[in-house]
Amino acid sequence: MVRYSLLRILIFFGFLLLFWLIGLRDNPVLLLGASAIASAAASYILLRGMRDQVTARLMERHEARLEAKHQVDPTSDEYAEDAEDEGAGRPADASQEPRSTDR
Repeated sequence: MVRYSLLRILIFFGFLLLFWLIGLRDNPVLLLGASAIASAAASYILLRGMRDQVTARLMERHEARLEAKHQVDPTSDEYAEDAEDEGAGRPADASQEPRSTDR
């Protein structure tokens, strides 16, 4: 991710230098704006593969955190209640026969 950010910054400064050499140095707002827009477009095209890799890594980390968050701790009360419910079944509802919707 650091490498991707550094390449984006280098592309920005490359366009900044290019536009400065072309003659946009008289208007600093135009120089910075044109450099930002041109570097964003170039980065979108040139760094696509690297951006996809970074996105995939971030998604893996996010999914791993979600999975770890949703795992039940075996020492918790929630785990004991789940085990008790699985062992006993459904006490009140299990004894009733399913209703038929056909008339």
